[in-house]
Amino acid sequence: MKSILRHAFITAPLWSSLAYGLGIRIPDQDTAATSRGNAFAATADNPSAVYYNPAGISQIVGQEVSVGSYIINLHSYYTSPAGNDSETKSKVAVVPEVFYAGSFKDFPISVGIGFYSPYGLGLEWPDNDTFRALRGEIQYFTLNPVVSWKILDTLSVAIGPTLNYGKTDFRQTFYPNIPFIPGVPGGQIRFKGDDTDVGFNGGILWHPVPKHSFGFSYFSATTMNFKGDASLTGLSGAPGPFAVPDIREDASAQFKFPQHMVAGWSYRPTEKWNFEVNVDWTDWNTLNTVTLKSGPALGNTALPFNWNSSFFYEFGVTRHFENNWDLSAGYIYSENSVPDATFTALVPDSNRHIFSIGIGRRYEHFSWNAGYQLAWGPEREVSTSSNLVFPQPLPALGIGSSANGRYSFLSHALSLNVRYLF
Repeated sequence: MKSILRHAFITAPLWSSLAYGLGIRIPDQDTAATSRGNAFAATADNPSAVYYNPAGISQIVGQEVSVGSYIINLHSYYTSPAGNDSETKSKVAVVPEVFYAGSFKDFPISVGIGFYSPYGLGLEWPDNDTFRALRGEIQYFTLNPVVSWKILDTLSVAIGPTLNYGKTDFRQTFYPNIPFIPGVPGGQIRFKGDDTDVGFNGGILWHPVPKHSFGFSYFSATTMNFKGDASLTGLSGAPGPFAVPDIREDASAQFKFPQHMVAGWSYRPTEKWNFEVNVDWTDWNTLNTVTLKSGPALGNTALPFNWNSSFFYEFGVTRHFENNWDLSAGYIYSENSVPDATFTALVPDSNRHIFSIGIGRRYEHFSWNAGYQLAWGPEREVSTSSNLVFPQPLPALGIGSSANGRYSFLSHALSLNVRYLF
């Protein structure tokens, strides 16, 4: 029995719970940008340019502070090959967005700093006969100072370090209420860890003519060697051969966060209109295998991801009205990153359609924005996944299943932001 438990622990895809839809990236870091479908790299005219294109802070006159949040509620839906339905538990996540940018008078240097969360969120399936209770969370925060140099009136470049902190907490219910083995309680396997790392980002903003601007931004890859502990608990009171003492060991797992880059073009036919299109590429191809290392009782295992690099195709428009009112709308097509062969229930990725709309108003020193975003993932059918929620010996006991089935996705998000110009 202990050998089965050990095998279950090291092969259960805990790390899969890092990812769902859109990979684990959070590209929504400013309300005005989110309302435009994040097509903002060639506009980048507020302090959130620190994230979207740091060269854009050279456009800010004086000093400006921006504070906001991105609030999202998401659901994934599953139908098994046998026709059984399930959906993830409702979960609301609040993502912080804080930025500052300032320019020096009569000097071609601007500085900025941002605090934001470029990766994260989580997913939890309920306790049922298909997946059992699976839960995964990741928190990833970045402090990002940048410097922009206005080389010419029409050309700016920027660069800065990203100081990153990540924290993980993944749990999976184990043997919950096996119907034909009465008295066996539910146990839990869990991994917790954290780490820090340093990367960098940079950008270019070019205004060759008044009606057209081009932007490019780049984020380097980072690597988090999450260190903490792994545990198996809850089975010490089980009867006879099912009794297993609680186990807790030091553990670690190295996870590679990808580089990504964005290229954008903004067209402003008049002062009242701004149209923009961006192509955003994420190098998920570097995410191949993650090794979860633990002690002798729980062992080590290699967890295959083998993801594919993918694109966001982003389109946005803003209409400026009298009395400094703005109305924006946007659309994003998000490509799937996860192939069928390594698909799991905790990585229900698919091609996504993302729609957004927002409104804002500017005053002499103060401005605000509010936006709404809807993301829809059409049904995806998976029939060739080799990843099991539990390893092969356990389905013989009536526990677990493959990830095969039909998946769909829906999320609603609200973005709010205020800015103050000194």
